[in-house]
Amino acid sequence: MADGEVRVIEVCPFRVREKTTEYLLLRRSAGEPLYPGMWQFVTGRVEAAETATAAALRELREETGCAPESFWVVPSVSAFYDPSADAIRSVVLFAARLPCAGNVRLSAEHDAHAWLPPPAARQGLVWPSQRHCLDIVEEYILRGEAGKLLAVPL
Repeated sequence: MADGEVRVIEVCPFRVREKTTEYLLLRRSAGEPLYPGMWQFVTGRVEAAETATAAALRELREETGCAPESFWVVPSVSAFYDPSADAIRSVVLFAARLPCAGNVRLSAEHDAHAWLPPPAARQGLVWPSQRHCLDIVEEYILRGEAGKLLAVPL
């Protein structure tokens, strides 16, 4: 079987303040051609000669102005249909723990952000795959031993 080409990544950013986890959601700007007004994680395309990990770290910086304290590969891949290319796109998922006091600087792609506890973050996300990502981050990275195995050195 041939390896699949990764063109899209998502990063689930979170912080832990006083033992409470908060997830960072970004709202797509009204002028965006695709899904304006939708709340989402950091999302982006992998550029030529770039790894998915490098793209995820770059997109996190570009869309939030933040650098992670810790970074993980999330053990799940989602997919979506891209009508412009008539293709199914695989999305590699990552998680990033951000500093508690980190100031978020949005790119023009987004017009608002919110730090939300897990139930509110789940309600704000449109796609089931993103809600599933929250569950995996909670189970494997925040509460499980697998987080050590999934960590990406920075």
